[in-house]
Amino acid sequence: MSAHRPLLAVSLTLGFCLLAPLGDALAKTLSHQISLGQLLLVRFGMQAALLLPWVVLGRRPWRLTARQWWLMGLRSLLHLAAIAMMFAALRQLPLAETVAIVFVMPFLLLVLGRVFLNERVGASQLGACLLGFGGTLLIVQPGMAIAGAAAILPLMVALCFALFMLLTRSLAQSADPIALQALSALLATPMVGLWLVLAPLWAPPSPAPAWGELSSHTAMLLLGIGVLGTVAHLLVTYALRFAPSADLAPLQYLEIPVAAVLGLWIFGDWPNAMAQLGIAISVSAGLFVMLRARARPGRAQPAP
Repeated sequence: MSAHRPLLAVSLTLGFCLLAPLGDALAKTLSHQISLGQLLLVRFGMQAALLLPWVVLGRRPWRLTARQWWLMGLRSLLHLAAIAMMFAALRQLPLAETVAIVFVMPFLLLVLGRVFLNERVGASQLGACLLGFGGTLLIVQPGMAIAGAAAILPLMVALCFALFMLLTRSLAQSADPIALQALSALLATPMVGLWLVLAPLWAPPSPAPAWGELSSHTAMLLLGIGVLGTVAHLLVTYALRFAPSADLAPLQYLEIPVAAVLGLWIFGDWPNAMAQLGIAISVSAGLFVMLRARARPGRAQPAP
């Protein structure tokens, strides 16, 4: 069982909050140039290529029990589904708004973490999530800025990613984080390959350039998505070894201002005044979690 180290967990989660929206921005940039299947194959293939040699050459522990393998398979499927729906949403929605809708996830984490992992959920944690979600509503402005079925996709991302994080929290207590991510990619990559083979049988294939037709710029962006996604999720896997998911959930609202800045810089999208207020509120919720972790460094580990 890993020691409870909240400040380290907060630092790792901050790294995730910086890198994950950048990977999403690159994916949005390429979303109309290559197919969703190509994006996913590179994303998970790069993760396997980067981490498997590290596991083998570093002789990191990778053997899992039968139960852990079942959990790993489910975790990989959830990870794949979440990223696929996130990439699909980014084809239709602005970056900051897409990330904001995903942040119904902390509510799900609080409930699911309490039910399945018996994690303690205090009033301060619930209050931080409520505050952050209130900021999210100001960003999304339901009925004004976002409308239509496309908004369902990031909601499904939230559900899949909440379950993914709970499984990660459970597995990360006993499994090596690098091996965990490497094996996850090893399972997800053939899932994507099978999808690419079978999908044309029941649906017309989406226009996709041949691999040899990709420009060097497109290839570099694809590699960047793979590297950023690998590093970001490795950081959050380590973070979940050192703190409960309920503690880290509100902190992830910091992804929203990062996504807003990237949306302005890359796509020329900037939230309006009400959305800017929402971003400020969401950031405040994340900063509250940081201060709380600093004030209570010796908090006991939640019950297993």
